[in-house]
Amino acid sequence: MHVMAQLAMVMNLDKCIGCHTCSVTCKQAWTNRAGTEYVWFNNVETRPGQGYPRAYQDQDRWKGGWELNGRGRLRLRAGGRLRKLFSIFANPLMPSIQDYYEPWTYDYDRLFSAPMQADTPVARPRSLITGQPTKISWSANWDDDLGGGPELASGDPVLRKVSDQVKLEFERAFMFYLPRICEHCLNPSCVASCPSGAMYKRSEDGIVLVDQDRCRGWRMCVTGCPYKKVYFNHRTGKAEKCTFCFPRVEVGIPTVCSETCVGRLRYIGLVLYDVDRVAAAAATPDEKDLFEAQKGVLLDPHDPEVAEAARRSGIPDDWLEAARRSPVHRLIFDYGVALPLHPEYRTMPMVWYIPPLSPVVDALSETGHDGEDAGNLFGAIEALRIPLGYLAELFTAGDPEPVRAVLRRLAAMRSYMRRLNLGQDPDESIATAVGMDGARIEDMHRLLALAPYDERYVIPTAHAEQGAWLEEPDTGCSLDYEGGPGMAGPFGEASGRPSPIAVENFHALRERQSGEDLDDADELRGRVNLLNWDGKGTPEGLFPRRKK
Repeated sequence: MHVMAQLAMVMNLDKCIGCHTCSVTCKQAWTNRAGTEYVWFNNVETRPGQGYPRAYQDQDRWKGGWELNGRGRLRLRAGGRLRKLFSIFANPLMPSIQDYYEPWTYDYDRLFSAPMQADTPVARPRSLITGQPTKISWSANWDDDLGGGPELASGDPVLRKVSDQVKLEFERAFMFYLPRICEHCLNPSCVASCPSGAMYKRSEDGIVLVDQDRCRGWRMCVTGCPYKKVYFNHRTGKAEKCTFCFPRVEVGIPTVCSETCVGRLRYIGLVLYDVDRVAAAAATPDEKDLFEAQKGVLLDPHDPEVAEAARRSGIPDDWLEAARRSPVHRLIFDYGVALPLHPEYRTMPMVWYIPPLSPVVDALSETGHDGEDAGNLFGAIEALRIPLGYLAELFTAGDPEPVRAVLRRLAAMRSYMRRLNLGQDPDESIATAVGMDGARIEDMHRLLALAPYDERYVIPTAHAEQGAWLEEPDTGCSLDYEGGPGMAGPFGEASGRPSPIAVENFHALRERQSGEDLDDADELRGRVNLLNWDGKGTPEGLFPRRKK
């Protein structure tokens, strides 16, 4: 048994309101530089819908993720080393800018400099890539709130897999939001696809990163990722992706998208897994068994044998304690309500989801029935095949049974807790019907509905003895910016020389965020905080005050 630690996330889709706050704050923090205008490390999709980039889930077209060969062994859908060698200078299996969208701005100067005329001047859209006038026809959330619309539903690869009856009823049935970030998979196909070895999975916490100094812009990682969460910066010639805000989590601060989430639907915690089981689990022959196979890779942190093996692998005791308190582990195992996104890709994703129950409740209420009554809810879950069929294609490779079990537990929690809130006696039969007891139902309700900050985010801090290579590694992940050092080289504007500017010490950042004096620029100690800077100019207070 070789135990490793993995930072993971769970999102409760029943609480997402589609406000896109997570996307905007992530954009401001990480992708507000030249060349990343179309890049959204975090985006929120309306389901059913085409997603971003368009139809990214159609692996018959994009060849992302893994598949089994004739001998039952894993191989990349896009082909091995020989095929990559022949297509290394022209990779056709990659979304074009039209599948994303051509980013634009508006010619605002025209509003101020246009001569006096009879008509009001118009700020025409201009491409941020070519600088030429453009026609706006698509964007990252173009089909926002249009779930099931006949104009867009035909482009949803997941919807094609379910029956025609489901397609006809979807617009009337329900719509929900699906926030997405990089999955930081246990078996990442993007890492296996990179010819230059620039993509790597950190051994201490499992975060998948891109070494900007080694990246040569082959873009095989874009093809290899089935979630299409690796992007190409056309200005720097480098690949970029979600970093799980690693400078923040190293000091116990949650990711930017989690910190700013309005619905408080995100949970971050540590899970332990046996790295020796990953390959065998990912090669499970039946796709519908992959969900349970992935759960089998994860270990019980309360097991003394697991704890001892983890210590032998170098995992410190405070990390073991964080794994025992992890909300992610509790939601997956103790309550059994979290599911992975597209396990059939065989990458073993580590961003899990709690499927939405609201569509079932809404459908019941519209018929005049009590949408919170246990008997009505259980019956509706069994009868409403519409959400089960679609959700199963998203989270369990088409197997509706795990989704049905999750929805029944969520329904039981609603009905059980409503009786308590109305002053009625608890009905243990509701909990028993889903294999739980009243105490566990109440614990699950507390975590999903009432849990405070430190229960939703149980993030162990990096150890001081690791700080020298965690904070500023010689071959780590660095984000370059327009006009910065190292902007000239044979493989893009950011190749050639490393950037000498370091990210601000995030221990100092945490102290500034939690301390009383929030305006002490001297705390920066000569460093640049790239999370609050777009790389242009020198805003007041960004740099330490010069001593006269």
